Amino acid sequence: MSIRRYLFVGAIGLLAICAAPQPSVAQTASSNAAVIATTQVPRHFNGAVQSGLATAMPSSQIFASPLRYDDKWNPQPYLAQSWEVAPDGLSVTLHLVKNAVFHDGRPVTSEDVAFSIMAIKANHPFQTMLAAVEKVDTPDPSTAIIRLSHPNPSLLLAMSPALMPILPKHVYGDGQDLKTHPANLKPVGSGPFKLTEYKQGEYYTLEKFDKFFMPGRPKLDKIVVRIVSDPNAALVSMERGDANILPFIAGVRDIDRLQKASNVVVTDKGFAGVGPLNWLAFNTKKKPLDDVRVRQAIAYAANRDFIVGKLMSGKAAPATGPIAPGSPLEEKAVETYKVDFAKAAELLDAAGHPKGADGSRFALTIDYIPGADEQQRNIAEYLRSQLKRVGINLEVRAAPDFPTWAQRVSNYDFDLTMDTVFNWGDPVIGVNRTYLSSNIRKGIIWSNTQQYSNPKVDELLQAAAVETSPEKRKALYSEFQRIVVKDVPIYFINATPYYNAFSKGLGGLPTSIWGMMSPLDEVHWETPPKT
Repeated sequence: MSIRRYLFVGAIGLLAICAAPQPSVAQTASSNAAVIATTQVPRHFNGAVQSGLATAMPSSQIFASPLRYDDKWNPQPYLAQSWEVAPDGLSVTLHLVKNAVFHDGRPVTSEDVAFSIMAIKANHPFQTMLAAVEKVDTPDPSTAIIRLSHPNPSLLLAMSPALMPILPKHVYGDGQDLKTHPANLKPVGSGPFKLTEYKQGEYYTLEKFDKFFMPGRPKLDKIVVRIVSDPNAALVSMERGDANILPFIAGVRDIDRLQKASNVVVTDKGFAGVGPLNWLAFNTKKKPLDDVRVRQAIAYAANRDFIVGKLMSGKAAPATGPIAPGSPLEEKAVETYKVDFAKAAELLDAAGHPKGADGSRFALTIDYIPGADEQQRNIAEYLRSQLKRVGINLEVRAAPDFPTWAQRVSNYDFDLTMDTVFNWGDPVIGVNRTYLSSNIRKGIIWSNTQQYSNPKVDELLQAAAVETSPEKRKALYSEFQRIVVKDVPIYFINATPYYNAFSKGLGGLPTSIWGMMSPLDEVHWETPPKT
């Protein structure tokens, strides 16, 4: 299950503590452990071949990666104690730590790094992420040289724990299909925790790896991740201290409730790398939406400020372009489409859609992802009333389930749809797929399902993907953002208001750009909970 699917099935549905027989929370906490509650049921634990929170959160504990990131977007040493990017940008040399071992005691070598990078390139759903990688040379056990067909400035970010887990070649390199490899459910990594128990659909247990290569870490002895489904019980469990961590909370009322709890810390830090955007997408090849004036008119009628300020109680940051707020590449100087009904009417008249005798111009249908009322259905319903004011009759079409919605949108059977898509840190990884004309791929959800095509945008994205100068790269992406906002294949609404909740007394909280998809090796009890 992808992280986007998690947004609607899990995070907004929230999290709860299941009733399956497990150690009590008091026992867990007193033994220097923490309880995480989640609705996510991981298909498996191998983040090399599976994206999404359900897999990334445990994968980042089980497997180490070449680099990790702080909260300022700066790469930090991890399995690679140092690294160099060649002056021509065509290679990256990693110098590995010499004391890292896998959970089975075998040393981590450059052969494992080379195997893992090529395995991710071949199997991970983010195909643009490592597209430039041609091969990985291993001149000695501590050195891996990544050879590129062209400069790839997103590569260092792709070495994050959630995106580049280093697998043991002696386990995974046996010729079996990595996507169905039996070790995916019984993983062997070199991360701070090892998987010791998994009861499918109920819980999994991660225990401290005593030979972890970073001295003094991890600081917890155990993490118990409980897979549950009752939203209200989740909130109660945090308030009572029955759960210590509740990740990816997106419900406005739930955030408000937990912020009032005296024993809970609620933070929106830890999601900058995810870059979750909530938006209204247009089928740009379908009349009358093939006319940019019609799309602009809808943008002027939508009223982002009301949606963010009232419908979301100010818990969500407004989003005005394709690169999420918090990214160093975000361009703020774009058209914001402040609500202007007169401007909308003028554009619709100019596009040849005058009001009829009944005040109507034409009718459209809006879809939304089921299971996410605050971020999806409620906004769709609100837009119906807004567009009515400029003569557009909007029918809200519900889908019985996520696959139905995804099939409609990926096969272009829609006019407008609410959607949410993640930036995944660097535009090459998570942004380009939405706007490149080469990524118009019928039947593939979260590709360019808007069928948007602009040769200048293609040119800018392709140039930015290989530009090694940070200043020039920023300029290319700024121009790209201004063009996309003007073309309106998407009306950007808000950054999805994700929050994490932690028991007071926990220190070393994961507030880097990857949050709960980063190693939890620094999490510890400063003040243990009362038992």
